[in-house]
Amino acid sequence: MRALIIGAAGFVGPYLAKEIQDTLKCSVLATVLPGEKPEIEGAEIRPLDILDEQALYRLLYEERPEYIFHLAAQSSVALSWKKPGLTMDINVKGALNLMDAVRSLGLKTTLLMVGSGEEYGRIDPEHVPIKETELLKPGNIYAASKMCQGMMGAVYAGSYGMRVIMTRSFNHFGPGQSDTFVLSDFCKQAVMMEKGQSPCVFRTGNLGSKRDFTDVRDVVRAYLRLAMFGRAGETYNVGSQNARKISDLLNMIIEISGVDAVVETDPARVRPIDVPVIEADITKIRTETGWQPVIPTEQTISDTLDWWREKL
Repeated sequence: MRALIIGAAGFVGPYLAKEIQDTLKCSVLATVLPGEKPEIEGAEIRPLDILDEQALYRLLYEERPEYIFHLAAQSSVALSWKKPGLTMDINVKGALNLMDAVRSLGLKTTLLMVGSGEEYGRIDPEHVPIKETELLKPGNIYAASKMCQGMMGAVYAGSYGMRVIMTRSFNHFGPGQSDTFVLSDFCKQAVMMEKGQSPCVFRTGNLGSKRDFTDVRDVVRAYLRLAMFGRAGETYNVGSQNARKISDLLNMIIEISGVDAVVETDPARVRPIDVPVIEADITKIRTETGWQPVIPTEQTISDTLDWWREKL
């Protein structure tokens, strides 16, 4: 049995590869962009640009994997404002290339398409936590691109009988995440202060937003459960169902790291539009697959701080 991870060089890829090997007991083929050289233990790695339709078709024709996990994306909301065209190309055209290659080859594979909780956009407080049936109102380019991906997945599942399963994954973090994401950035800033590499000042964006954060190791467990037990054409929230203010999470990082620092807003880090609260209702995935998150936020922060201590 063979599992394919497309876009494995990012934050989630190595965790997912390990979970697949531990749980499904099958070999893993991981694709990365040409020139990327990630360390993904136990996986065969090949270069692939998902915008190259012929290369993608050839890979699927040769490998015919039983499972495909589609992670390839431009996943930074901040970058999506700066490079909207690139975001749409990768997240929409790339996903379309993949689904159509699976269709044209007639592969009997399970295809998990990873979306985002950002797709819901600005939600009225009485609709929180957010159910999968909530009307989508994306408030940024990244969210709009992921909404399109999910809609296409439902069309391909319904029209061609393909086993396509979609997620709306809410914020996740942990060791190894880029500092372009808020909690990893705060952990990096704290470690730099510990090491005397920066002034004891946290540079932040909007701290009033509430976000639903889950440990990446819990998230990849959810992806495996969905691949095994999810229903074709359905979309599932993946989150903690416990939204917290960014300011509270920053205070947690300060307490766990022990740094003595002040907090200052950096205008360059403030988003043009920022949704006040995002929190997942995870009843559907819990009921249908038995998954729920188990790793406490305090542990994730501590592990992320330790990772930055080693890296810096």
